[in-house]
Order: sequence, then structure tokens, then C-alpha cells
Amino acid sequence: MQGMIGRRHRKSVEDALESQAGVVLLGPRQVGKTTLAQDIAESRDAVYLDMERVADRQVLEEPDLYLDEQVGRLVVIDEVQLMPDLFKALRGQIDRRRRQGHRTGQFLLLGSASNTLLHQSAESLAGRVSYHELTPFTLPEIGVDAMSDLWLRGGFPDSFLATSDRASLTWREDFIRTYLERDIPSFGLRIPSETLRRFWTMLAHEQGGLLNAAKLAGNLGVSGQSVARYLDLLVDLMLVRRLPPWHSNAGKRLIKSPKVYIRDPGLCHALLGIETQEDLLGHPVVGGSWEGFCIENLIAAAPRGTEASFYRSSAGAEIDLVLKLPRGQIWAIEIKRSTSPKVTRGFHIAAEELDVSERILVYADERQVPGQGGVRAMPLIDALKRLSSE
Repeated sequence: MQGMIGRRHRKSVEDALESQAGVVLLGPRQVGKTTLAQDIAESRDAVYLDMERVADRQVLEEPDLYLDEQVGRLVVIDEVQLMPDLFKALRGQIDRRRRQGHRTGQFLLLGSASNTLLHQSAESLAGRVSYHELTPFTLPEIGVDAMSDLWLRGGFPDSFLATSDRASLTWREDFIRTYLERDIPSFGLRIPSETLRRFWTMLAHEQGGLLNAAKLAGNLGVSGQSVARYLDLLVDLMLVRRLPPWHSNAGKRLIKSPKVYIRDPGLCHALLGIETQEDLLGHPVVGGSWEGFCIENLIAAAPRGTEASFYRSSAGAEIDLVLKLPRGQIWAIEIKRSTSPKVTRGFHIAAEELDVSERILVYADERQVPGQGGVRAMPLIDALKRLSSE
């Protein structure tokens, strides 16, 4: 079923394999990396190894012996972060193959952690691979008719495609438990699973709020350093987004704390025990959840190299999402779960301060309408189309 939903990332990964020796595909567990990699591998001469399988790990205990025999084939290595020592061998392999004329399409590496993996591999594979992130399903992939389900259940394939809301919630609850009890300890991190669950749930309650580390530390009975470590971990696992504040205006008194979102709305809802659309619409988190859902989709649709932040001054000027595109344009995006195409005066003040090129209000109606002060109000799908055409 998942294969019937075309992943927009497939073309970018295949294009990268045509121009680079290797591609590192990052994303949380269960997001569909293996399915995507196997689909790509089927169309070419390839071999697939999973570092969670003992037999496959043993094959790579002497990596050069095995990989020397695979020259000319695409080697797919899944959960590569479990064997960090591989990266040095891969660097040598890529360099030797280049000298032999095999310059592209050699390795596809799949990993379930971002900075953990990037830190280990950045030095050894710099200039030899390109990095791509596979997100959960996004709105353009599944279509606007299923938007309510995507928002409620989130975009993890098994959750989104479940036979009922109850089955979807059960899958997400199991996913959270497995992450806490098995996956996170597998990274060698000794954090009590119950403490981390409470922390994760607190973030869900504050979805889209400014990070208040002191309050979180007080509620958990841990130090501020521990809160920072827990947050770093969930960000590295691509489960939480730390949206930084805009910082270029030296003369303005700007908010310095980041905003924090559970990246997948379905996981946010599971942490809060929200099962149905009715539960969600009646819950205090509904506004923050909708904002986070829109932000994840907008960032996923933006061109590679786009920088995302938010803007808030102590005087009250505010923009929910600021996107600095690779060509230098700045887009100001306000997100409202309302059918009224109006933004606050603070949005216009902030947009003037940043000299933005686009002012967009993502709102809950289905029509595009011009608003006051150069703002265009539009549904989320139209904003995504505009961004992806840049």
C-alpha cells in the first residue's frame, strides 16, 4: 500500500546517485527509508545489507574484503549508524573506485539519526556523499482530500494507512514505546525511559511554544543541562523540531528562545491520548498542532538550502515562519486555523522590519484571496505549490 503513494524524495535520491558516489538518506525509524531504498535498488544492480541483522554485520566486519567484490553495484546499507567504524572504510572505497572510473551511484546509506550520524561521517565522507532527509508523508504526496487524516494520524506510513483511528493510535503508542525502550538505548544513551516519555509529553502539551528549559527542568526534577540533552536527543532523532528565532536584526530586542514542535502531528496526538478528529478539535493543543503540521509541510516543500526560523520582538511584532530561500528571498508566513483572511498588525511590522518579498497567510478556507498590506491568504496546499515551484 505504501508503495502506491509516490514518495517525492525518490527522484532527488536517484538524481543524487547519478552525480555522487554516495547518498545518505536520513529519517526516523518506520518512515519508509527501507521501502524507498529497495524500490530504487530493484531498478539497478544492487545489494542490500541491514546492520540490525547479525549476519549482515558479520559480512562487513572486514568491509574491504566484501566491498571490493561489489565494485560497480549499488551497495545499500540500512541503519548504518549502528556501525560507525564503517565510515572510514567507505571513504577509502569511494576514493579507490573513483580512481578506477566508478565515480557515481556506489553507496546508498540509510540512517535513523541526524547529528549522531552526521558527526561521525562528516569528516570522513565530506565531498563524497550528499545528504537527504525522508520525512513522513506530506500533503502533496497523499492529496488534499486526505488532509484531515494526515493531520490527525501523522505521516508515518503505517499510522496514516491504518484501518481505523484506533488502529492508528495503537501503532503510534507502540512506536513511542519502542523508541523509548529499545531504539534510544541502542544509541548507548542512558536516560530513564519514563523520564524521557514525560519530557516528550510535556513538549506535546506545549506544541509550538517557546522553550522554557527552567520550567521543564523543575517539572521533571532534573537539571537544565539534562533538559538540553533530552531535547538534543529528540532533535537528533528527527522527532522534534527546534525552530530558531530570527537573529539578524542586531538593533532589535528579539526573543532568543527557540520554538519547539513535535515534528509529526500524529506522535504529538498519541502522546496526549488524542484518538479522533473530535478529540483533536476539542483539545487545547489544536492551534499549536495545526501550526506544527503546516510548518513541517512548508519546510519540506521549500527548496534545498532554505533556512527556517520564526520572528518575535519584545514589542510584539511576530511571524510564525520565516523562510530564507537559497536565492536570498525572505518569505513571511502566518498560520491560522480560521476562515478569516486577516493577519495582525504585528505581522506587518515584522514583515517591514525584515523587508520580506512574500507575505502569505495559510488559513482554513479553500480560496486564495488578497488580504491587506500585500498579504495573500491561501489554503496550505496552494502555499506548498508556490514554495515547491521556487
